[in-house]
Amino acid sequence: MSGCAQNASDRQFNIVFILADDLGAMDVGAFNSETFYETANLDNLAETGMRFTNAYAASPVCSPTRASIMTGKNPGRLQTTDWFGAPQPDTESEYWLTKPLLPARYLESLPHEELTVAEILKEAGYQTFFAGKWHLGHEGSYPEDHGFDINKGGFERGGPYGGDRYFSPYGNPRLDDGPNGEHLPERLGRETAKFIKQAAADGSPFLAYLSFYSVHTPLMTRPDLEQKYAVKSESVPETVWGTEGERKVRLVQNHAIYAGMVEAMDSAVGDVLQALDESGVADETLVIFMSDNGGLSTSEGHPTSNLPYRAGKGWLYEGGIREPMIIRWPGVTDAGSRSDEPVVSMDFYPTILEAAGLETLPQQHVDGLSLLPALKGESLGREALFFHYPHYGNQGGSPGSAVRMGDYKLIRFFEDGREELYRLSDDASEGIDLAASSPDRVRDMSSLLTEWHKSVGAQLPTVNTRAMN
Repeated sequence: MSGCAQNASDRQFNIVFILADDLGAMDVGAFNSETFYETANLDNLAETGMRFTNAYAASPVCSPTRASIMTGKNPGRLQTTDWFGAPQPDTESEYWLTKPLLPARYLESLPHEELTVAEILKEAGYQTFFAGKWHLGHEGSYPEDHGFDINKGGFERGGPYGGDRYFSPYGNPRLDDGPNGEHLPERLGRETAKFIKQAAADGSPFLAYLSFYSVHTPLMTRPDLEQKYAVKSESVPETVWGTEGERKVRLVQNHAIYAGMVEAMDSAVGDVLQALDESGVADETLVIFMSDNGGLSTSEGHPTSNLPYRAGKGWLYEGGIREPMIIRWPGVTDAGSRSDEPVVSMDFYPTILEAAGLETLPQQHVDGLSLLPALKGESLGREALFFHYPHYGNQGGSPGSAVRMGDYKLIRFFEDGREELYRLSDDASEGIDLAASSPDRVRDMSSLLTEWHKSVGAQLPTVNTRAMN
């Protein structure tokens, strides 16, 4: 491998990367003071670091975003555009049985030729640890095959569907069972905390990547937490429903089980942060928190509301890709600060290399920018962000792409070619389509999106000649 030479800074920060699954931007108190959920530890992390108010996942579903973090590349470029295991276009699927398009083909595992952030850190002397959800390929393409020394629970599944699911026995080939009834998020937090303490005692730099299965379905939590939020829900508005396409969408946060899942995840975050303090390495550690896509609001139990953001997981509207993102970098971020810079999950790769004192690898993280300027309150100078989801999914969304330039966002729907334009600075809910009144802006942004498709070799849907009327 090349590109691992030290830069002018010889200080190597430890890296703790925490990734939630299906957690919406409005599910965290630091981003929504009116949230129904309780996230004391994440709120405290925001108070000691920087929160990003325009942070995006690379995709509205999980695997593509996870691949973008590992590689620094847009899923459209990698051709890892759907969740791994989703039906390919040459199969029969209820998703597109009556649809006009067949979705694009996608790669079903993280390409081994990509140099992951774990691999480059490992080469630079870091101990590397992974816990939780992987969902980036079958055996042979697990975390240990992409640069992680230790893997606690990462394999091909996108949720905890084996054993007793969120409770031991887990039925997970990469996670030993605990005592019957042990809770998965607590276990993952404890494993991560244990690794941090051991690595700190060894004195070598480390990467601890905690990738929660929470708060992905199945919807289940500890009985005490469910009871707590069932009581709390009695004092909040009753459930209200809207519509998004052909789906109903939840407009009120009051789901007791989901709330318990959020709190349990947050408690595990607290265990990890406490381990940094107890090990005396908190001031030497970059901590990043992010979610892999928006909150689930239009399907599979409809557990959360993303308001004011529109729709949720599986959609290219803000509810599907806007994320709660927090970074604490001692000596760089000011406590309680915020950045309104548009940032995206590919940006973590070069940022982590900066913190590790390593040269950046632009040929690898070609779609990511170091967040260091934003962390110092400066602009990244980025022209646009691109999103590509050429698939149908079980959340109700349809194949499309999107581009954000400044305050404006254009969405192109491949079924009929229509394009919608929104000014996010005063219409975060994407309720006022400006396409008809701003033809010049639509033309410019649409042209930029088309050129981006060509430049990255983005795969597009095709006509579904097998469609049933």
